[in-house]
Amino acid sequence: MSDGMVFSEAMEDWVYWDQAAYELGLSLGVLTADVPFSKSKRIFWEDNPAGRALHATLLALVEVGLLESRDDDEEFRWASTMFLNVFDD
Repeated sequence: MSDGMVFSEAMEDWVYWDQAAYELGLSLGVLTADVPFSKSKRIFWEDNPAGRALHATLLALVEVGLLESRDDDEEFRWASTMFLNVFDD
């Protein structure tokens, strides 16, 4: 995710689950862009609480309709065209 890009923009196209988790981590501020995805992959491929939590969050975003997934949750992309804080009066 480049500087200033939000998670929904980073997820416009299909992204493999580990890259999606990395993008989510960047958007939450728990990962920094100065450590590239290629150097961060072990967070997602080794058994650790942070990697599991980021993947679980991706699945929760699918459940509420903000992301969609395919191929048994191997790939994710942004699905929502709505903003959750916009309400009809």
